[in-house]
Amino acid sequence: MAGYNEIKGLRVKYLSADPANAENGQVWYNSTTGTLRVLGIATGAWSSGSNVITQRLNGSASGIQTAAVYAGGNAPPYSTATEEYNGTGFEVGGNMIDSRDPYAGFGTLTDTVTAGGYDGSNKAESETYNGTSWSEGNNLNTARRGNQGFGTSGDAGVCCGGFESSASTATEEYNGTSWTTVNAMPTARYSGCAVGSQTSGIQVAGDPSYNSTSFEYDGTNWSSGGAIPAGKDFLMLGGANQDAVIAFGGETSPGALSTTSDNYDGTTWTGGTAMTTGHKNISCGGWGTKTATLAAFGQDNSSRLGTTQEYNVSANTFTAAAWSSSGNVNTTRSQVASGGTNTAGWIAAGTTGSLTNAGEEYDGSSWTSVNAYGASYRLVQGAGPQTSAYAAGGMDASPGPSSIQNAVYEYDGTNWTSGTAYPTGIYGSGAAGTQTAGLNFGGGQPGAYSTTTKEYDGSSWTAGGAMGTGRNYPSGTGVQTAALSCQGNGPPGASTNVTEEYDGSSWTSGGTNLFTVRGSGANGPQTAAIAFGGSVDPGANVITSQYDGTAWATNPSTAQERVFIGYSKGANTVSGTWMATGEAIPGNVAATEEFTSTTSAVAPASTLTTS
Repeated sequence: MAGYNEIKGLRVKYLSADPANAENGQVWYNSTTGTLRVLGIATGAWSSGSNVITQRLNGSASGIQTAAVYAGGNAPPYSTATEEYNGTGFEVGGNMIDSRDPYAGFGTLTDTVTAGGYDGSNKAESETYNGTSWSEGNNLNTARRGNQGFGTSGDAGVCCGGFESSASTATEEYNGTSWTTVNAMPTARYSGCAVGSQTSGIQVAGDPSYNSTSFEYDGTNWSSGGAIPAGKDFLMLGGANQDAVIAFGGETSPGALSTTSDNYDGTTWTGGTAMTTGHKNISCGGWGTKTATLAAFGQDNSSRLGTTQEYNVSANTFTAAAWSSSGNVNTTRSQVASGGTNTAGWIAAGTTGSLTNAGEEYDGSSWTSVNAYGASYRLVQGAGPQTSAYAAGGMDASPGPSSIQNAVYEYDGTNWTSGTAYPTGIYGSGAAGTQTAGLNFGGGQPGAYSTTTKEYDGSSWTAGGAMGTGRNYPSGTGVQTAALSCQGNGPPGASTNVTEEYDGSSWTSGGTNLFTVRGSGANGPQTAAIAFGGSVDPGANVITSQYDGTAWATNPSTAQERVFIGYSKGANTVSGTWMATGEAIPGNVAATEEFTSTTSAVAPASTLTTS
């Protein structure tokens, strides 16, 4: 048996205390405690991930955990949608040419192949994806559905099994251009799953009769592999080759949803960590490896699933991104002015059912009532830190256009005082920046959705570049020279998913948001922001989306649906973002939620038992 020094290339150190900067897997003897110690013993764990954009089942999955693609499936109806996973959330990809389900997929995010499927009849079509768009490939020799695919690149893959008029044994290899019929599977099989490379692949379980057997492929021949503990269909696999596989989810009998995961070493299957939520009908394909994979899309026994679970084997402890509850506001309301940082926020004015001028400050955990805003208005909008904030416009209780105000008030951390009036009446605008470098944009004016942008220096307003799309109730974040505006309500009175970026003089189009929403919130810098909440007819949005300066991707949902919320804006980091109060359609809520980004930490050192 190899010694530690042969495995690690060094001897076990004899130390009087645990080292301050130990490496994962390092072993040492602590002479003070008389124990043998090790840092980071890897374990497997499932954690919650971001939401999918469109809930579907029986699509095609391929790629790795940090660069995956899911294509097509059934929403219903049959779908051409493609979603890409970047390790944090889902982004919109190029649509497929043909809509169908269920079918095989294999390859990478930028080199994926799908083949087969069903749209009322069995399909032989194949398509290839380059990370941006799909193109037609040559047809399979045998049309079928419920087939399985494996291959680590788009020019060296295998399609096996499926359902023709009955279960099929057909196997075909793909060379990047055409399909070639090769040796058949030992047993006809459909609705199982497969992973691996063209020369080291494995097919596991499936129908008919919820099989537990597996078959291994070496590039020429099929042979029997180990049997999983329980027969399944519509399960999911992760693995780069036939000797290192994880199988999870699926259905073990009609209506019996599985949460189990099992690990394969090329010979034997052993039980692993159970999933948080069972998934089935994810369709065939594989994501990632035995130690880093994910479960997304598919369904449980009652509905299509919009949630994602990630699996990692690591010595690190992962804490998934999530929204959590914080302290309630003192005055429950909506349509508030708000701003500040993640630990020093503020809200003011709004409506409780009647207009209010109440002011409050947030310290990162609780709200304190402070001096009132300068007037009882709603749909006021401003920005800035707790000690140097401003807010402009809004509506009072007057009837009709006369309710629209142009008043500006400034906050110094104690009092609200009058500032220089906005050039015209405005309500429901977006805002970013600070009291001496502020930016207001869009908003409602009599008879128009405004494209107007105004910059504020603490004493006067000057014109900035007009927005490309007029709208009110947009969310805003960032600073005056690098602001972000997303979503809102535009002509003809409908929610929008438009994103625009401001550089200090003009607006340019940004990546289209995933959700068509008005009255949402946003926080973070222009190139690393999140958007959350808002109204999507006929209800409210709970899915958070994150922006990298180019594209939006999903993030975990908020606990409470709400619109016209208070929120932090412009912070340098999205972790700690808060949203507070707002309208829960119907009725205002007092709750505050905070967003925490995904974190990981090295597990503490452990004591090894010796004998």
